Amino acid sequence: MPRQMVMVGFLQAQNCTNLPMSWRHPDSRLDFMSADYYQEIGRVLERGKFHLGFFDDRLAMPDRLGGDHAHTVEHGIRCVKLDPVAVLMAMGMATTRLGLGATCSTTYYEPFHVARQFATVDHLSGGRAAWNVVTSLNEGEAYNMGRTEVVEHDTRYDRADEFMEIVLGHWKSWDEDALILDRATGRFGDGSKVRRLDYHGSVYSSRGPFTVPRTPQGHPVIIQAGQSGRGRRFAGRWAEVIFAGARNLQVGQDQYRAIKAEAESWGRDPDQVSICTLATTVVAATKAEAEDKMAAIETLPLEIDSLSLLAEALDFDFAARGMDEALSDADMASMGGMHTMRDGVVRASGKRNPTVRDFITFSGRARPHGAMVGGPKEVADRLEELFVGRACDGFVVAATHVPGGYADFVEHVVPELQRRGLYHLDYAGPTLRENLGLRRP
Repeated sequence: MPRQMVMVGFLQAQNCTNLPMSWRHPDSRLDFMSADYYQEIGRVLERGKFHLGFFDDRLAMPDRLGGDHAHTVEHGIRCVKLDPVAVLMAMGMATTRLGLGATCSTTYYEPFHVARQFATVDHLSGGRAAWNVVTSLNEGEAYNMGRTEVVEHDTRYDRADEFMEIVLGHWKSWDEDALILDRATGRFGDGSKVRRLDYHGSVYSSRGPFTVPRTPQGHPVIIQAGQSGRGRRFAGRWAEVIFAGARNLQVGQDQYRAIKAEAESWGRDPDQVSICTLATTVVAATKAEAEDKMAAIETLPLEIDSLSLLAEALDFDFAARGMDEALSDADMASMGGMHTMRDGVVRASGKRNPTVRDFITFSGRARPHGAMVGGPKEVADRLEELFVGRACDGFVVAATHVPGGYADFVEHVVPELQRRGLYHLDYAGPTLRENLGLRRP
């Protein structure tokens, strides 16, 4: 079978998409606290044969800018955040094949809890669950979860390795045929086919036995998005779907080879790891119509959107500096969170000490930066270039507004990709693993 694209819908259980301005779009639905809102998104994605709807998450609203959350609420900058696992279950009730992925932090939850939660979702959805593994990166999350500081970057991943060993250990602790359910003999199950984990690590321990039998997929699909050196090692060891960001074909190809090699270094089959790159799309029946849509979208972002999300992502208060003030070496060194974003701004601006305005301009944070704008042909051409050129195995599609951004992609781009033989015509089976071509563990 020829290689075909993996397609993931990039979702948020919040008042906007990943772009804070999206709620301001005249075609965006505002009932983001209703089940029907998410169910409609799910139906759109399933109509487009998307493999997965994936919910990003943070455990705090942005409040690093100026040390206050008032601006976040005033401007609707990701201030409403529902529990993504509960939301994806509502979406699951309206769909039958769409994969259901949600973020859950290894820093602020317990392994047994996460293992049970996602195993339950896998059962109730008929084998469509996926867990996006994150380590959490900013102070607001730490404070909300009763901590006084953020755990150091590499240490978070060291702890996450133990977390993964426990979760996967629990998921594998029931044999496939452990349940008997025979009323005539009175045997519910075979006790010899359920094992205790008895895990003792340097940070975590968990005894077991686990309380959820083996799931329809064997275990939920593992998603990860680590981009730093340590994050990439973590992803290469554990992840089955990896989110990446290819700024261009060459960068994507270099990143693709590096991640596949990392997976192989852990003794894994690199073909069992799907690398999906972010694609923000603005598409219409014609290129001219799409460009008109983009022109309207570009009027919606506010400067404070970018400043707020930059402060959140880099754990640095940009309000403490003037817009055109060069940040000092100490400022740059003090930034936490997404170091790849900070380094990208340095590289793109050509400045060792960028200004606050440079961060807004070159990070593209909170703006449809690098969006693919065009008719079906133009957008499909760009996706095909990255896919065929082995910069990725598929795409994490981000919508500028909901549900219209996804509906436009499904109406205009999906048929074009199918016509070119780059995208499947229908789902391969009932489980997410089958549809991703992943072996059952």
